[in-house]
Amino acid sequence: MEEDSKPGVDLSTLLISLLKRVLYRDDDERQWAALLNLQSGVRDYVAIVNLDLVLDEAEGYAFLKSRPDPADDDPAPRLPRLVARRQLPFAVSLLLALLRKRLAEFDAGGGDTRLVMTRDEIVDLVRLFLPDGPNEARLIDQIETSINKVVDLGFLQKLKSASGTSAGLATYEVKRILKAFVDAQWLSEFDARLGAYQFQLTGSSNATERVNDE
Repeated sequence: MEEDSKPGVDLSTLLISLLKRVLYRDDDERQWAALLNLQSGVRDYVAIVNLDLVLDEAEGYAFLKSRPDPADDDPAPRLPRLVARRQLPFAVSLLLALLRKRLAEFDAGGGDTRLVMTRDEIVDLVRLFLPDGPNEARLIDQIETSINKVVDLGFLQKLKSASGTSAGLATYEVKRILKAFVDAQWLSEFDARLGAYQFQLTGSSNATERVNDE
């Protein structure tokens, strides 16, 4: 049966949208329905430019990613990457890992599908793994810089709040697309990785021992 979509959402529109951003079902249900109908055409087209469509119907998101590079012994040519790789700062990588673990714990508890955290909750999540210093305000600023970067990357969404609320009560939704970038296998090794994270951040094994004692 020939694929079709609702009027106003065609293949070109979907391709342009996917090349610009992540598509979420909750943001535009009409466009999401069109993507489900036209996904074969989307996959065929983006394959030409060495991209894959990642579509998670259960979680309600879709995005494009570069195909893996061929192995060293593979004679296939290495094509230029349309989607550039990003080297993330260490503190941002740590925050992403901690949010991914928190999302897994949240899912294990059942109930709501949206994980919402305050700024203070995110700060408390991270500060245990950062070296202690005399300037508390500077430490908070460093964590907030990482939070803003994760927002820019699309893994956190700052929610609108009532006027007059304090900065500490700012709230963020942890976007479920994070699960596609930090997979279950990586998460299973998380505890061991945290020890390495702390050692790198503090330059001392004492920090790791302090956490293990708590």
